Amino acid sequence: MKVLYLWLIKLFSILNIWRPKNKVVYVMSFNDNVDFIKQLAQRLPHKYVLYVLYRPNTEAAATDLAAFGIKTRPFKDGLKFVMDDVSLLMSAKLIICDNYYAFLGGLVKLSLVKIVQIWHADGAIKKFGWEDPTTEKRSSSDKHRFQKVYDHFDEYIVGSKAMGQVFVNSYHENSDKMELLGYPRSDQYLSEDWQKKARERIYRSAPELKDHRVILYAPTYREHQDFKLPKGLGSALAADPNALVVVKLHPVLRDREVPMRRIGNPKIKFYHELETSDLLAVADTLVTDYSSVAFDFSLLPNAKSVIFFMFDLDSYQKDPGIQDDFLDWLPVEPVYKVEQLRNEILTSKAVNFDKFNEHWNTYNDGQATARVIDRYIKFLGSN
Repeated sequence: MKVLYLWLIKLFSILNIWRPKNKVVYVMSFNDNVDFIKQLAQRLPHKYVLYVLYRPNTEAAATDLAAFGIKTRPFKDGLKFVMDDVSLLMSAKLIICDNYYAFLGGLVKLSLVKIVQIWHADGAIKKFGWEDPTTEKRSSSDKHRFQKVYDHFDEYIVGSKAMGQVFVNSYHENSDKMELLGYPRSDQYLSEDWQKKARERIYRSAPELKDHRVILYAPTYREHQDFKLPKGLGSALAADPNALVVVKLHPVLRDREVPMRRIGNPKIKFYHELETSDLLAVADTLVTDYSSVAFDFSLLPNAKSVIFFMFDLDSYQKDPGIQDDFLDWLPVEPVYKVEQLRNEILTSKAVNFDKFNEHWNTYNDGQATARVIDRYIKFLGSN
């Protein structure tokens, strides 16, 4: 079925190959590049029109962009996408993608068109692509499809040589495809104006967080439904009598909050309506595991400490896998047991993020948006 679907995309690509290349298309499945998209729209040469194709989960961001005057269109894989959206993609001079999109494997790629990946995280603890141990178990046709998608990208925007090497390894791509420009999504964390507004948004909804040590627990998304938080986690997180704990799980994992809710500890808070990025701006301590949220947090001036609580490391190393050298560059040693976590919470040791940021956030310096837009405006203007 997947082969047939990609064949249809290829057919409709060929049928629309004649279309004038007068559009720029941003394909969106994450909502954290809205400011970048707006600035890109403002600076586009007059002959180009920007369209945003968005997954339904980013509808709020798409509504914001539409209110700004940017053309938006929801999409999901299927016949409607083939009929309606392939023609739009084939009229683009520049396509920017914030994720892996399987449809790219069927799209006819013209040499005068540039397809760029602008990843949705500043760094990587987890493995993906060819580095994911489960990929080896996939069929040869699946592997061929994966590589076709990877090869469709002309350039990969990255914030460090370390992240560039992750894509070289994970996608089997050449290092000369890596553009050391920094991730536009990281600029906000270095903006005093954004930091101030993020704090205001949080304190409007959760004024109780003000004037407390805030511990944010934000573990990574897990695909496996047998995932369970370890017994005693809630009381360990709330060990500091002067702190408030904010638990922020992925929406898919929200039912895993139930055991902590049952404790009834008033110091443990759940704010489903608040954005994780905003919560980072008021957190003193981040507790996470394999999530890329640590790379964002480390850029903030309020980031005092981080704890990597990897209670299921053995199983996670098998699926999806952990970067082989992760112990070399984590800013602190991870902890694996609830009691260790409790001790770290109580000790509250300050963490120096300098080397960590030099390794992963080298070009995430607050000016990434300008550099990325400059590069692709120049590309659009040269043809």
